[in-house]
Amino acid sequence: MISPLIPTAPPRFCCFLSGVLFLLLSPLAKAESYQPGTPNIVVILADDLGAGDLSCYNPDSKIPTPHADRLASEGMRFTDAHTPSAVCTPTRYGLLTGRYAWRTRMTSGVLDGFSPPLIEPDRVTVASFLKERGYATACVGKWHLGLQWTKTDGTPESSDRGDKGVRPGYDIDYTKGFSGGPVALGFDRYFGISASLNMPPFCYLENDRVLHLPVVKQDRLRDANFLATDEGLRSPDFTNCGVMPRLAGEAISFIEARAAARDGKPFFLYAPLTSPHLPVVTNQEYRGKSQAGEYGDFVVETDAFVGAILETLDRTGFAEDTLVIFTSDNGGLYHWWDAKEADDVKHYQVSGRGAHIREFGHQGNLWMRGTKADIWEGGHRVPFIVRWPGKTPAGTVSAELVELTDLLATAAAITGVELPAGAGPDSVSILPALLAEKPAKPVREFSVHHSLSGVFAIRQGPWKLVPDHRGSGGFSQPKALDPAKEGGPKGQLYRIGEDPSETLNRYVDEPEVVARLEKLLGEVKGRE
Repeated sequence: MISPLIPTAPPRFCCFLSGVLFLLLSPLAKAESYQPGTPNIVVILADDLGAGDLSCYNPDSKIPTPHADRLASEGMRFTDAHTPSAVCTPTRYGLLTGRYAWRTRMTSGVLDGFSPPLIEPDRVTVASFLKERGYATACVGKWHLGLQWTKTDGTPESSDRGDKGVRPGYDIDYTKGFSGGPVALGFDRYFGISASLNMPPFCYLENDRVLHLPVVKQDRLRDANFLATDEGLRSPDFTNCGVMPRLAGEAISFIEARAAARDGKPFFLYAPLTSPHLPVVTNQEYRGKSQAGEYGDFVVETDAFVGAILETLDRTGFAEDTLVIFTSDNGGLYHWWDAKEADDVKHYQVSGRGAHIREFGHQGNLWMRGTKADIWEGGHRVPFIVRWPGKTPAGTVSAELVELTDLLATAAAITGVELPAGAGPDSVSILPALLAEKPAKPVREFSVHHSLSGVFAIRQGPWKLVPDHRGSGGFSQPKALDPAKEGGPKGQLYRIGEDPSETLNRYVDEPEVVARLEKLLGEVKGRE
């Protein structure tokens, strides 16, 4: 078990410190025997936020995040939480369905704003499961899981991506609305955008329709570090800077409406944010609030969303009966890694955004190797903070291995209702961890990781195996290396507990571990 509490400390010390803290803290706040119930559940999913971006994870952070810090002080902070993928679409699929996205048609990459739905119509989601339990459900934010659009010739859009990447969507009939989205998958209400903020269509969506038609052409915009917006159509009321405030307002309105209803129904709010993903479009009131430049200021604005939700829960009287989760869909993009000694280090190159953030002395992914999209830890190990008054002990730290795919099984355990057959095949209940219980074995035996290009890794205990691939499999250099040309092993094996920065490849030294993990990964991939 490892912890980024002291990110500059030697790895063995980090491992020791985390273990001591977990042993000390857990017994002090041992929860009473849990009785199933129906607490309100709020999940805030940041976009491309690294663990090192939050000051509660990183004492050397250049970004003040008082609201995430408050959440951590009032709840539990996980130090070994992972997304099922190192990029957005597959992580969102896994979070809502409890199933790895590589089991679908999408074995690599992400969708764009016009891709058909990825979640199958009959697939159980967290929203549909909780709705059947009597919950009022809402999704506010970035969907990025596909929608069924209709083209101007009357035929359904059937392809996932254009031949040249993201499509502008000029051939979509926006008056027809769409199907297969949030309201078809268990959400009573939806407000948000189709995909990432840099992808068309640039317009708000409400339930199953476009709120205002996109009729203004927007050109492709690019700069070195902050802008990455594709060509497409924009509605007259839509501005990039206006999205985060609008989403905050919609989320607040949903909570206030639940308070006004006085019907006793619990609620589930899923709030997938558009920030701090590119484009970096910080509003004026947050500019200059960090010591990490424009990106740092955008993280401050992201943290303010968390604060707005917490304040609304306090004001409406819901706080004491609401489980709040704050996490990210993958690792951060604004990160640099001090690659002094590591396998294949001669091929390592700091990205432009990494070089930019290094000027401020800020490491978005702490001591981890890699960024968003990579199979290395920086691609998929994320912040994960839980506050659940009266159940999750305040101010605690857990080194349990958990995944975002675990939300569905955990919701079932919380409500005391078994999942339907076939639902959430890759989901594990982490309720014992939330209650700070000490089961005889880890709540999760293993975790499967997946990169942008489709590279797999499997983690079990202290070991992490990347079979049949050298390199990041994502954005970081080297992306891939040919052992026949470079020499060395065909895969990567790291003892994460001792080597959290993945510097020493032990693939050749531990053939039995390699064989065992290869077998386990094969079994996982072969089952549904």
